[in-house]
Amino acid sequence: MQLAAQRQAHAERLITATASLCPECRKIVRAEIFERDGKVYMRKRCGEHGEFEDLYWGDYWLYKKARRFAHDGQGFANPTTKLESCPFSCGPCEAHLSHTALANLVVTNRCNLACWYCFYYAERAGYVYEPSLADIERMLRYLKAQKPVPCNALQLTGGEPTLREDLVEIIRLAKRLGFDHVQLNTNGIKLALDAELARAIARAGAGVVYLSFDGVTAETNQKNHRYIPKILKNARRADMRLVLVPTVIKNKNDHELGDIVEFALKNIDVVRGVNFQPVSLVGRMPREERERHRITIPDVILALEEQTAGAIAREDFYPVPSVAAISHIVEALTGVKQYELTTHFACGMATYVFKDGNTLVPITRFIDIDGLLEYLNESAERIKAGGGGLVERIKLLSGIRRFIDAAGAPENLKIYPILFAALVRHDYRALAKFHHNALFIGLMHFMDLYNYDIARVKRCAIHYVTPDLRAVPFCAFNVLPEYYRDAMQKEYAAKLTAEKGEG
Repeated sequence: MQLAAQRQAHAERLITATASLCPECRKIVRAEIFERDGKVYMRKRCGEHGEFEDLYWGDYWLYKKARRFAHDGQGFANPTTKLESCPFSCGPCEAHLSHTALANLVVTNRCNLACWYCFYYAERAGYVYEPSLADIERMLRYLKAQKPVPCNALQLTGGEPTLREDLVEIIRLAKRLGFDHVQLNTNGIKLALDAELARAIARAGAGVVYLSFDGVTAETNQKNHRYIPKILKNARRADMRLVLVPTVIKNKNDHELGDIVEFALKNIDVVRGVNFQPVSLVGRMPREERERHRITIPDVILALEEQTAGAIAREDFYPVPSVAAISHIVEALTGVKQYELTTHFACGMATYVFKDGNTLVPITRFIDIDGLLEYLNESAERIKAGGGGLVERIKLLSGIRRFIDAAGAPENLKIYPILFAALVRHDYRALAKFHHNALFIGLMHFMDLYNYDIARVKRCAIHYVTPDLRAVPFCAFNVLPEYYRDAMQKEYAAKLTAEKGEG
């Protein structure tokens, strides 16, 4: 009764209930997701440590849109661990609902920077974690053995991966073992200082470099601002592709979001995307300080809309699981289980933006995304029921035309030949032509203890692979370091020290 009266007094609307964690004792507690004043909040109460409330999503309209595309996958046919108590028995367990879409492989925890919001690096941890090539190969083989969909996308991360002298060998190993997509997560400093290293990384098969890029000025991007011109220069010489990765912090760099997109578009020959990551607020933090720094996916989108004068709008963004429709149609046509993005709808959103002369053209301006996705899902069901012969493929392509305004598309985008090659000829390399003409704008908000939603953990598709051969969801690995990241890396670092006879 008291809670209902409180909701009414503050014009609150209960959306759903979920399970979360107490930020103090890590006890699993009930949490309510509710709307107030057009925003979405989480409230939870621990019997010992009291009530906690935090902003979950900064725009209810976008939340409702994203929720429409919620879609669960089938997880793992060969899970590593038994479900005991989510999120404390990750591995993954048999209850996990998404396969590994992207595996993070920590190749070192050494770093050449010391960012205040990062707790990953060796100097702060007090030990060096750096798996051997043999251990890395075991982890990669474990990922390729996942069923029903072997992991096919790998990110080499840290620490700072370029501090490893055998980094190029690691990339070659991953490609040799069959990973089609290998990307490198880096601050780029060594790529700026060593042009030959940039060339070697690109030649070895790192298709994308995830480059830390927090702003366009020295004030907002203290990590690597002065190195950016040389990074771009060496990337061009190496034929390397970059994705800019800004960690977005309210009242620090959120005023430069439009400028970051403009910078990416000016360098679109080498920059393929921007992946905004609202900051995860690690450690204990009072509510006033959280409110000063907290920014959510919709807050970033609305700031982009304002800072681009509506050229990029909130209507242009779709949640990650919306693209499951594409997996469904390819699976129907091929009869082969496909890579499928089934993360929780609140984990991320994205769009594509094209530059047509001096005009920005989001993909939604010439493709009816809602209609197309619904059509693909319906077609997938029909094809599965009746077969996916050539006639069905041509019929599919003809039907897709209804959702595309070719006259409104950018002049340099030949969309129908791309779709014909992909859907009729099964030549998915043609899709690369689409990406070469577009700037991907994505947002991924990793959780912290204050906004922790166990429903999201169960659907995580970004996993850390560990030397004891587990795949741990991102927001378990990093938000519960005493159970996962720190515990595993410290134990393994001690093992390496003992094997070397050091102590």
